[in-house]
Amino acid sequence: MIEIAGMSVKELADTYQTPLMVYDENKLRQKMSDFMHYFQSDTFETGVLYASKAFSCKEILRLANEYGMCLDVVSGGELYTAGQVNFPMERVYFHGNNKSLAEMKMAIEYGVGTIIVDNLQEAQVFNELAKNSDHVIHILLRINPGIDAHTHKYIVTGHVDSKFGVSMLQEEEIVRVIKTFDENEHTVFEGFHAHIGSQIFDKNAFAAEIKKMFGFVKKMEEDHGIVLNTVNLGGGFAATYTDADAPIPLPEVCATILDTAKAQQDERQTHVKKLLIEPGRSIVAEAGSTIYTAGFTKQTPNKNYVFVDGGMADNIRPALYQAAYDADVANKDDQPKTVTYTIAGKCCESGDLLIEGIKLPPCQAGDLIIVYTTGAYGYSMASHYNKLPLPAVVFVKDGKARVVIERESYEHMIALEK
Repeated sequence: MIEIAGMSVKELADTYQTPLMVYDENKLRQKMSDFMHYFQSDTFETGVLYASKAFSCKEILRLANEYGMCLDVVSGGELYTAGQVNFPMERVYFHGNNKSLAEMKMAIEYGVGTIIVDNLQEAQVFNELAKNSDHVIHILLRINPGIDAHTHKYIVTGHVDSKFGVSMLQEEEIVRVIKTFDENEHTVFEGFHAHIGSQIFDKNAFAAEIKKMFGFVKKMEEDHGIVLNTVNLGGGFAATYTDADAPIPLPEVCATILDTAKAQQDERQTHVKKLLIEPGRSIVAEAGSTIYTAGFTKQTPNKNYVFVDGGMADNIRPALYQAAYDADVANKDDQPKTVTYTIAGKCCESGDLLIEGIKLPPCQAGDLIIVYTTGAYGYSMASHYNKLPLPAVVFVKDGKARVVIERESYEHMIALEK
């Protein structure tokens, strides 16, 4: 029987039912510790922002705070969650391409330390709102460096036609954004943010991003007299989903980023003081697994199906952008994998297929199927499609489990309905 952090999958399923999302807490802690350790520099002040969108709940934010991480939020809901665990607001960065007035006011009220504005219109609106702030707010602008990180088209975010940020080609608009905050005593424009994609396996993509960013920082100084001190390089750090994935080792990717940035600083004589990154997926993805109970099986002329008690409602990624996963039958891990299956969910969509063409032992009702590396964008993208309640989430450490998100009841699911 397969175990997670010292607990058998069967014990977890029997105790908490399925579908169940399980995190190995030691893996979470190790990843946070490693990022904080390896992303250190003698040249720059460094910061590691946990990207809430990958997986946000009170307990994961408590862990991030424990390790001294900063926090990336993109909505009022993510900010509210941070507030509920007293996350230090000076270490919170508020992103988003279409922040509402209510969210911007909320950020000011909560005392958020840094706002990443996405465009000129937002900059103008937020600048007016910030005049009522009782604290100084640091401002970054998201720009698009035009880097193609060779990821799926839905998760490439740094190209010039992205919905996010302002293209480097729109230099006049970027200068206008910066000058918008010049005369506001409650704001300080610090620098630029960029994000070139997700699940990046080529460290040269990060190096290319850094060179363009530092080059643009220098251009702002030479052409417009604007001296900038912060560069946020975003995320994109990859995780291992299947044997086909080969993420860059964390020490290597951190060294690449820091060494390239230092070389650019020396070469261009820029004045960047702070360097930031935003790992989310790579912290939580591999630490998380989802346990399902197999139901019926079905054989068609070309496929063998095994149906599970979850699906696209708790993991939309395979249907959304053909994300690949690996899995095992937890209670048959000692048996040969002789049958090629399609693991399908129970949602009423033909595209509700979690994994296609995977070799498993012969499956039958009651088997426990564990899908690996579901810790990122599983729960955070989960839905109530077909009125399926959200699964429970447990953290397991040294053979002991604790519930961090309770399983949703039917009553809770319809509590807001009239």
